Amino acid sequence: MQTPTQVQVTQETAKALLFKHYQVEGELTALVSYQDINFKVETKKGTNYVLKIAGPTEAKANLEYQNALLMHLADFNKNFGIPECIPNKQGETLTVIQDNNGNEIYIRLLSWVSGRMWHSVNPQTETLRFSLGLAAGEITGALKTFDHPKAHYEFDWDIAQSLWTKKHLDIFSEEEQKLVLHFQKLFEMKTASYSKLRKGIVHNDLNDHNLVVSSDLKNPKLSGIIDFGDAIYTQIINDVAITCTYAIMEHPDPLEAALSVIQGYHKAFPLKDEELQHLYSCIAMRLVISVTKSALGKKSDPENTYLLVSETQAWELLKLWKKVIPDFAYYSFRGACGFDPHPQQKTFVSWAKSQEFNLQQLFPNFPNSGAYPLDLSVSSTWIGHQSNFNDLDFFQYKIDALQKDHPDKIIAGGYLEPRPLYTSTSYDKIGNYGRESRTIHLGIDYWLNAQTPVHALFDGQVVIVTNDAGYKEYGGLIVLKHQLNDLEFYTLYGHLSVASVDTLTIGDTIKKGDAIGKLGNPEENGCWAPHLHFQIMLSLLDYKLDFPGVAYANQIHVWKSICPDPNVLFKDSALQPESKPADQDLLEFRKNHLGKSLSLSYKEPLKIVRGSGAFLMDDLGRKYLDTINNVAHVGHEHPDVVRAGQQQMAVLNTNTRYLHETINQYAEGLLETLPLELSVIHFVNSGSEANELALRMAKVYTGQKDIIASEAGYHGNTNLCVDISSYKFDGKGGQGKPEHTHIFPLPDTFRGKCRDENAAKHYAREVKKCLDFIKEKGRNPAAFIIEPIISCGGQIELPQGFLKAAYKDIRNAGALCISDEVQTGCGRMGSTFWGFQLHDVIPDIITMGKPLGNGHPLGAVACTQAVAEAFANGMEYFNTFGGNPVSCAIGLEVLKTVKRENLQDNALRTGTFLKAEFLNLAKDFPIIGDVRGQGLFLGIEFTDANLNPLPEHTEYLINRMKDFGILMSSDGPDHNVLKIKPPLVFNQNNAEELLFYLRKILNEDFMLSFKRK
Repeated sequence: MQTPTQVQVTQETAKALLFKHYQVEGELTALVSYQDINFKVETKKGTNYVLKIAGPTEAKANLEYQNALLMHLADFNKNFGIPECIPNKQGETLTVIQDNNGNEIYIRLLSWVSGRMWHSVNPQTETLRFSLGLAAGEITGALKTFDHPKAHYEFDWDIAQSLWTKKHLDIFSEEEQKLVLHFQKLFEMKTASYSKLRKGIVHNDLNDHNLVVSSDLKNPKLSGIIDFGDAIYTQIINDVAITCTYAIMEHPDPLEAALSVIQGYHKAFPLKDEELQHLYSCIAMRLVISVTKSALGKKSDPENTYLLVSETQAWELLKLWKKVIPDFAYYSFRGACGFDPHPQQKTFVSWAKSQEFNLQQLFPNFPNSGAYPLDLSVSSTWIGHQSNFNDLDFFQYKIDALQKDHPDKIIAGGYLEPRPLYTSTSYDKIGNYGRESRTIHLGIDYWLNAQTPVHALFDGQVVIVTNDAGYKEYGGLIVLKHQLNDLEFYTLYGHLSVASVDTLTIGDTIKKGDAIGKLGNPEENGCWAPHLHFQIMLSLLDYKLDFPGVAYANQIHVWKSICPDPNVLFKDSALQPESKPADQDLLEFRKNHLGKSLSLSYKEPLKIVRGSGAFLMDDLGRKYLDTINNVAHVGHEHPDVVRAGQQQMAVLNTNTRYLHETINQYAEGLLETLPLELSVIHFVNSGSEANELALRMAKVYTGQKDIIASEAGYHGNTNLCVDISSYKFDGKGGQGKPEHTHIFPLPDTFRGKCRDENAAKHYAREVKKCLDFIKEKGRNPAAFIIEPIISCGGQIELPQGFLKAAYKDIRNAGALCISDEVQTGCGRMGSTFWGFQLHDVIPDIITMGKPLGNGHPLGAVACTQAVAEAFANGMEYFNTFGGNPVSCAIGLEVLKTVKRENLQDNALRTGTFLKAEFLNLAKDFPIIGDVRGQGLFLGIEFTDANLNPLPEHTEYLINRMKDFGILMSSDGPDHNVLKIKPPLVFNQNNAEELLFYLRKILNEDFMLSFKRK
């Protein structure tokens, strides 16, 4: 079965043989194969087959074995397809003929298994890998009752026989030899226990060319398995290894990718612990076989590309697999099967619960009064802003103050706490779903004075000692090994002083109660204020110099088994984890008790608890690049803006009926950015209030009620604002246009009413039609309101010349021109500070909102002196909170930050780069119909070839980008425009990350599917 067939059969001959022996006619297409000659047969009736022709080197008995296996599986109910044997005219499943030289030729006809081949599927999701494992396990279970003499044979591709590869080490480079030899030795070390594992007949070749996937492009699942030519009687775990191997190729984190395969396999065919102990090395040896076969194949048959089909991927995976710690892989496999990841987890916890320990044994110099919990989690308000917890002196001050408040308690906490404190890039990696950060704290921190002695809780032996100041995560570090009968575990003592561990060496014996070190000061302990990081480990894994104290959130199930809660020893109720409502509970309360129209982003909502710069962070510490939150104008929780608000709030927050410098300073700062004509500022609390006030001003100034606005425009959530917002009253739940609102067509030059070079004039005429209609009614207009780039309309850029022509007609009719700058203002346009400045016009009123307060509720209206004087008609306009000192202090700092950090220039540079790259993407992906916008206010519209909107594809992309840690959202009447309006601190690196994953998702099957409609 290992030598390629020598038979030569033309397509015409195959067609004749098919009809002669099976009475089947159809079109034949050659298929790639290593052993047989294979053709796909497509009949006029729509029934498809595979015609397989094998030559004289293929033993007849082997083919009969394969047929017997397929017929056995045909009797089992399966949720996926496998080939069925089609009998010839004589009712036989194997047709034997002779060629011109008297050699036997073997012909088989099998049913066609419909679907896509695994290697062509993108993305290969966890759900898909689970379904693969499930199917593989079902086949193994079905073959338990099947045996055949030909299933027991020598085969190079059998992992059990894989040590034949040792004879061929010389064909590799020196570096390759080391890698291959490493895994050969690892496998060989365990051959005694490996040989005793369960055996059975397994498929043995579930590679990406033998797996058929459903046509569902959004949620693909395995729909079929083909090619049972390598089926063999061997260790069952080999089949699990092979199934994993090909499913995890080209994944940055292959271990994580393997777990869903194992979950599926175990569900269908329960695996045993002793089998999982060998899975890591079995996966490696399948790869060793593969690269060895490829290297030999290049020598013997350099033209046969089939032999090299996965060589590069196999080498890459072998290198990544070497970086995976074998024991950690084993514990992860156990976890995937529903076992405790560490086999000794329950034993240790049971022993620890039966013991009596207290903190005074750890810190004899401190009275035994228990612990006071300190919350350093992502959502903790105690740690404050990132700039606070990175200030070591300030952190020490806060710890000291807390200790004074609780003098008889040890400040402590942190087990499994997701922390935002680890800001170094050394805590980050690129996983299968984008950037991942280590955030989950694996021990308990005890905060005490520097030089506080630390004593051993048990007899032990030093296995790790580090006395390098500031070394990695711990500073001075000691790890002790403890042996209590059959229970072996380790305790870690981190952040010790260098001097206190200088005398210890590996192998030293430590007695219970011995002083083992003293707490280091911040300069040498590798962290903030003096404290002990105390951690329990049931395994050292492969660590020799240190041990992780912080883990990745997606591995928390495994790590909390390897590193049990240290408080199980001390049983301090103050350190029991606080019970927090599950996300589902939060969702249910929200549905029942918050506004029924309040929506959430994404199919699987996020729980966001912290922000920093261009990122938001969930409750497990995962960072999400925010491409849509233009409210956080100068960056989420910008330290200077936060500080300005805190400082002013601590002094005074009241209304505007008193003199105060800050309101004047802020108004002056805004006026400096505006034309001289706009010289009066009114402060409000939001963009909606700003537009509401602007409309009132216009009505008072003109004495009229009629407002002209754009189709698909949105100007706020108050009654007046909704009445002029086509996006609302023309949408779901809307009641249509009120009498005094007049809507002209969306000035869209991509899919709008006019798309040519005359668009500006055309849309200006549409505004004039509204004016004429109002006049016909015997009335005059009050105002014309529009955004310089229409956001909810789909980031629509106004055609050049339109606004100037429209303003002229509006003013000739005696009405006011209002520029809604709630989303476009404050430097976001890049080339200009305000959006109206893109069009060489000066409005009578501009409204401002979202960006002004960087998340604080703040809005403003700027108008001419004439408008302000007309509005001051005796009816006082007073806003309780508008213009209060806190809001003005925040707003002033936002303005200063935009200037100080050159954020308008950044919007121009980064926005120009992004727009150019989006246009480049459009060349490769025709689904991108249009790219538009200015600065960091951009839109990408998804359409098919006929400009039909693709909202389903847009939603798919948004949710997939969220999976990779990038937050996006849609706009436009058809919800098919991807909007990009991030905080202005969004930089080149952020842009490149966005582009990388955008290209990745655009390449996925569903995003490409529109072309096939």
